[in-house]
Amino acid sequence: MPGAVLLGLGSILGTGVFVSIGIATDIAGPAVVLAIVVAALVATCNALSSAQLAASHPVSGGTYEYGYRYLMPLFGFSAGWLFLCAKSASAATAALGFSAYTLNAVGVTAGEFRTPVALLAVVGITVLVLWGMRRSSRANAIVVSITILALIAFVVAGLPLLVSDGSENLQPFFLSVSGTGGGAIRAFLHATALMFVAYTGYGRIATLGEEIRDPKHNIPRAIVVTLLVSLGIYGAVGLVGVGSVGGDTFAAATEEAAAPLEVVARHFGVKGLPELIAVGAVTAMLGVLLNLVLGLSRVVLAMARRGDMPATFARLDAGNTTPWAAVLLTGVTVCAIVLIGDIRVAWSFSAFTVLFYYAVTNLAALAMPATERLYPRSVSIAGLIACLLLAFFVERSIWMVGLGVLAMGLVWRLAAQSRLHRMRDR
Repeated sequence: MPGAVLLGLGSILGTGVFVSIGIATDIAGPAVVLAIVVAALVATCNALSSAQLAASHPVSGGTYEYGYRYLMPLFGFSAGWLFLCAKSASAATAALGFSAYTLNAVGVTAGEFRTPVALLAVVGITVLVLWGMRRSSRANAIVVSITILALIAFVVAGLPLLVSDGSENLQPFFLSVSGTGGGAIRAFLHATALMFVAYTGYGRIATLGEEIRDPKHNIPRAIVVTLLVSLGIYGAVGLVGVGSVGGDTFAAATEEAAAPLEVVARHFGVKGLPELIAVGAVTAMLGVLLNLVLGLSRVVLAMARRGDMPATFARLDAGNTTPWAAVLLTGVTVCAIVLIGDIRVAWSFSAFTVLFYYAVTNLAALAMPATERLYPRSVSIAGLIACLLLAFFVERSIWMVGLGVLAMGLVWRLAAQSRLHRMRDR
């Protein structure tokens, strides 16, 4: 189980803590601290649904497979398609975050360099995956250790400012962005939706059904431990970040440099701390990027083998180990999102699509036979309602694009299935 927890932390502690807290603070102000807690509760409901699905159906593929098994092919395809959309946007955000922290660390503040450096990172990771590189457990443990060390240093260094200025900087706690009665609530739920994405790396644990001993008991335990540790770290970083310098300063650091923790760390006056934060951020986000490219390409491969993607993407290299066409598609897709150049847009799109993805997860859990269910139906019902509710609190333009992309996927599948049936009838 410790290895599964480290794997989960390696997937969670990246863009979420180093970038998304700043984005959410720009929206909700100090209430981001509460948004971190509520997002963790929603993630826990979804995680328990994922865990019991993984325990009863221990195969790789996540909700893509669960949708096919417990619901219907259309839901399975939708989950796979949404996963590709959500995690491609997350990968693009990680690349842009890596670029921002790297450039800030070397003193380059010009925003026009952020996108080219992010593209180079995606291309580099894609080439490494094509060469057959895997993320080893030892490398993951090193990255997680560096990341946690950097975040603990950030929290400890910021405590004096939090104690002296926190009462002032955390007021008003709820920030209204529209001037209407419900503005503060809308801002808070929007921030919660964005922070939810920061926890979704726990899904990597749920895919270990074929690799972990006694998955029925160890997968749920590993997920809960991972979420608790992540909540503690996110909550401490959010409280210290906002409470020490104020929500406006913290949000501005995200808007201007896309490297909020490094910028805020400079206010603490601790020599070497900004550099340590930069190293922790760079290693964490490169690790997340590698993990996402690996995971995305394998989902593309699985979908291609089932006819949900063009058969070209089911091709393997000469050694039958690397799905080179799927890896290339993944790299190109992530690069296309990086070209948007806006880290907030990429993260918001990821939030909408991943919330819909986990709505399908909860539906699949509700469809499980009672004999296979580990937790009350109320857990999955709460997760389903929360996901559908939060999805529509991101920007309207984002969820409209998200629905459009989902519709495009469904049209593609209908056309592909129709063509396949015609070929079989000949």
